[in-house]
Amino acid sequence: MDAVEAIDAGQEMSIDIISFRLGDQIYCVDIMAVREIRGWAPCTSMPHSPPHVLGVINLRGTVIPVVDAAIRIGLQAAEPTERSAIIVIDQGATLFGLLVESVSDMIRIRKSDLQPVPDVLPEEQKALAKAIVALEKQMICFLDPEPLIGIHVDDIAA
Repeated sequence: MDAVEAIDAGQEMSIDIISFRLGDQIYCVDIMAVREIRGWAPCTSMPHSPPHVLGVINLRGTVIPVVDAAIRIGLQAAEPTERSAIIVIDQGATLFGLLVESVSDMIRIRKSDLQPVPDVLPEEQKALAKAIVALEKQMICFLDPEPLIGIHVDDIAA
């Protein structure tokens, strides 16, 4: 194996994640799904939107919905502060923001650190998590960004 193959093999064995705080817990998403991280900005509420959709913001000319990640995963609603952030998620045709209490770190994890989500949750809630990241001093819930929005973006922006 030459040096390039060794680097490629090493990269394949790891994933970069962005970790963030919701309540007393740390969560993360794959950095490849993150377009940018913005400071908190008030949203324009939309009538009849689900409780986890705070409203919409203007992202350089594109209107995107903002989801309260805490509500979406079953926690108490986040109270935005100066430390709060909106993680802009890019899922191809779907672009949306996730309100989080604070962004913690970018972490490179080994794929071997990923553990399956326990089979104790209903399928709808279980779909929100890809895995549990088992590190030495903490456990991080690895969220799947796509089901977090829980709506069709076209329904909000229309």
